[in-house]
Amino acid sequence: MINVEQQLQQLAQQFQSAHLYDVFQAEPTRFEHLHLKSDGIVFDYSKQRLNPQVIEQLIALAEQKQLSHWMQQLFSTAQVNHTEQRSAMHWALRMPRLDDEQNADFAVNQSVHQQLDKMAEIVDQIQSGQCRGVTGEKITDVVNIGVGGSDLGPLMVCRALQSFNLSKKINVHFASTMDGSQLSEIVKDLRPASTLFIISSKSFTTIDTLSNAETARRWLMKALGEHQSVLHCHFIAVSTDKVKMTTWGIAPEMQLNLWDWVGGRYSLWSAIGLPIAIAIGMQNFKELLAGAYRMDQHFQQADWLENLPVLLALIGIWNNNYLGIHTHAILPYDGRLKYLTSYLQQLEMESNGKSVRRDGSLVDAATCPIIWGEVGPNAQHAFYQLLHQGTPTVSTDFILAKHRYRADEANITGQPLETLQQQHKLSIANCLAQSRLLAFGSYAVQGSADLPIYRQYVGNKPSSTMIIPQLDPYYLGALIALYEHKVFVQAVMWDINPFDQWGVEMGKAIAQELLPILDAQEHTTQMDASTTGLLREFIA
Repeated sequence: MINVEQQLQQLAQQFQSAHLYDVFQAEPTRFEHLHLKSDGIVFDYSKQRLNPQVIEQLIALAEQKQLSHWMQQLFSTAQVNHTEQRSAMHWALRMPRLDDEQNADFAVNQSVHQQLDKMAEIVDQIQSGQCRGVTGEKITDVVNIGVGGSDLGPLMVCRALQSFNLSKKINVHFASTMDGSQLSEIVKDLRPASTLFIISSKSFTTIDTLSNAETARRWLMKALGEHQSVLHCHFIAVSTDKVKMTTWGIAPEMQLNLWDWVGGRYSLWSAIGLPIAIAIGMQNFKELLAGAYRMDQHFQQADWLENLPVLLALIGIWNNNYLGIHTHAILPYDGRLKYLTSYLQQLEMESNGKSVRRDGSLVDAATCPIIWGEVGPNAQHAFYQLLHQGTPTVSTDFILAKHRYRADEANITGQPLETLQQQHKLSIANCLAQSRLLAFGSYAVQGSADLPIYRQYVGNKPSSTMIIPQLDPYYLGALIALYEHKVFVQAVMWDINPFDQWGVEMGKAIAQELLPILDAQEHTTQMDASTTGLLREFIA
């Protein structure tokens, strides 16, 4: 009797030679049994190179990998991040407030909501004009200084939900690059007396972040004076380390706390999301949490055949490990999701870019594919040529909102509502057209048989389409949590730890070894020949 993996390999051989056009011709009702709708979200995976039998075997494989057990471990205090002896309780950040003291999550829930309450107070003070700089001026600009998860998550959400910042009272900016050019470009148009900085660093030791924070401190004190009150009035910090925040000069009332069980790329739901709450208001921030919490519930409770994160993950396993498709494009057809691909790139590749199993042995199959992409309409004029006629096969997630543009948005832009909605229809049409052409190739083009070969399209490129009702805080929260859980499911299937990132650490450590050489302007022969030669170029 053949096992599950052997059955999947046999099915993969069938779909290596089958074309999606023929599959659809043989199954006219294919969409009906290969799409899912949950809480208003539509997930169409009928253009994937699979059938219900493949899904059935993938679910059997998930059962063999003890997915249910690992899901229970995740939604508990268990140390699922075993290399750092930590839990991964980002799900606790979006739980509603609990009243039952007997609930196992009551203590952590109380702690989380204490910080949310403090966030709400700070947000209200800033938005109402009560938060003032050292000269008494109202704060008008907030600059978030962070890197990685302390930057990408808040930046992505603020950009995606910019239409929910209708008051425009506070401008929120983001600085992350360690070379200082980004921060310099931001502050040149700001007034020190009305600018507030948020230092977001889980450990409060991240050199990139602290370097930018020190630059901001010097910029403020040059303009406002060398006084401790400047730090107290113009800086907020978010970290797990109260002592380091206080030593740096952050006033206790301007400190927000994290927990060591919050991973950076899973932290936008915490006080790291303060820039989001400032930009869109605390009520909208809570809607973001509510959408994520609803997806948490769906992930835990839905049958796997109707479970969005599980299906999304298993389809990725099928493409990566059985069809040999090792690159995956995220293509949102909405300009507001400009930073979504970058965010998901970090979420997936930093989480699952691993080659060592939980038991310390090396993996014997591919893990995380290369994640890349761009906003769809821009990507059409950049790399779609490769998607359609290049030699690599790329799997794709198309993402779009069903409805867009409210009357108040039209008023802000000064454009007629009908014009804006027509543009949205154009975006939808392009998205659906591209997924159709990727799947069916020249079969989708009438009269294509008479075209020269260089105008032919092979097709048979798998894609899924995700439609959310509208891009609002609730559904954006649900979408992000969906991908978080997808990453976890795939980590279970590959038997790796998605919550550490040791591959990031050593490069930073070596940089600290090189910095003194650059500072002292001293030559060295202790490095490899290439690094030594390159150092000489800078200290000659």
